[in-house]
Amino acid sequence: MISPAIKIASSRFPNEISEIEVKRDVSKCINCGTCAKVCPFGVHERKTGYNRVSKPLSYLCIGTSCEDNPFYCVNRCPRNALSLDISSEYSTIGDYRWTRDLIIGTWKQAETGMPLKGRRYEIGNSGGGFDRIFFNFPKDEDGIEDEDISTGIELNRRKGKKISIEVPFYGGGMSFGSVSLSVMLARAKAARAWGTFTCTGEGGYPEKLKEYDDNVITQVATGLFGVMEDTIQRVKIVEFKYAQGAKPGLGGHLLGDKVTPEVARMREAVLGSSLFSPFPFHSVYSVEDHKKHVDWIKEINPDAIVSVKVSTPTDVDMVAVGSYYAGANIIHLDGSYGGTGAAPDIAKKNIAMPIEYAIPKVHEFLKEQGMRDKMTLIASGGIRTAHDAAKAIALGADGVVIGTAELVALGCVRCGNCESGRGCPRGIATTDPELSRAVDVEWGAQRLINLYAAWRSEIVEVLRRFGMRSVKELVGRYDCLCYVDITRRK
Repeated sequence: MISPAIKIASSRFPNEISEIEVKRDVSKCINCGTCAKVCPFGVHERKTGYNRVSKPLSYLCIGTSCEDNPFYCVNRCPRNALSLDISSEYSTIGDYRWTRDLIIGTWKQAETGMPLKGRRYEIGNSGGGFDRIFFNFPKDEDGIEDEDISTGIELNRRKGKKISIEVPFYGGGMSFGSVSLSVMLARAKAARAWGTFTCTGEGGYPEKLKEYDDNVITQVATGLFGVMEDTIQRVKIVEFKYAQGAKPGLGGHLLGDKVTPEVARMREAVLGSSLFSPFPFHSVYSVEDHKKHVDWIKEINPDAIVSVKVSTPTDVDMVAVGSYYAGANIIHLDGSYGGTGAAPDIAKKNIAMPIEYAIPKVHEFLKEQGMRDKMTLIASGGIRTAHDAAKAIALGADGVVIGTAELVALGCVRCGNCESGRGCPRGIATTDPELSRAVDVEWGAQRLINLYAAWRSEIVEVLRRFGMRSVKELVGRYDCLCYVDITRRK
């Protein structure tokens, strides 16, 4: 495939939080400008007409991840005047699942498009889930060239129009109202550049999104907010959201201060009134009812394929089989680790099954029933890194959906104020007109294009080390994984 252009997309903020502080010993520096010439990220700058190199912009530095490259400034300085140290701001962000390393690492990948080296950029510190699963790489590698490795997957394995994507991931549902229009547009532009999809969520289909029809999934959720026949007729994929892993059994919610005039118009609701999606669809209590839903979409748009998004109850394998008989093309499992700061912790941490248990459960049951080669299995709910994505695929998924990782790439600091209209200081999870202007569409799209590039590079590296030529070969390969307790015993 031909990858979209990777361009440096620096932070919007002049003093962004960073892990690294670049130090220059002024007693050694002779202002030769070598650092400014070799650094491709703009950490060092020597302005025209000045004989001095300006103070290092540490937030642009990717640290020791570039130490093997010829542009590593510390090694290239002729007077050994440069050094790297830990920034004092480093400890101000992060939690157990999204550690400061994962947040800053995602920022760096979104800035540069480069994958970062080191396990701290691959896993968090939760003590469970994907953080306890590792790849069991063979000692001998086959020497496959990266160019010979395919990361594309098929989304429709049944009758109808064949749809495939170039990378084994696409953007999850984020509705107009939960995030700004500029964020939605940035995600759509990145999806088009990479030949994949992004999902509207349940907030309707903004007019400005229509030029990206071929790369947009429109969602039909229990509240039916913004559901229109004309949008269903234009898109290639329609997603039914029966439940979400972050709020299983609770439905969706959008508090009143995020329901601006434009959001209210799109959702056909009352300005400033909180909006709640019921749980479940009160018209669906059987597989036969479910089939009526699928038939409704295919009657309106015969070429569309249908994805069914469900949370992960203990009988999720039976739910997947029911979706197959209803005529769905994709079963989308949404585990309990996902969701933004708007989802209540009591729901995220105590109701749905962890995604790493749900994926193999459904994968194996569909194989037993002779349906696995006809259903595309997609997983979401806490996919933070490319390594999480590859682990989910090795557990039995065909691909993954990402959400929070995209928001982090756009500058999210995980402050947890997503439910408030003016609570997002970064202008991402907001509908406030003033705050929304903080995210430029072109800048946001480039950040996501860069992130996808870094993710694809890491997935290709995993496949290369296993001697695989396609990501499809990794599906259900439990033997490629090991659990951390087993590793310790060994």
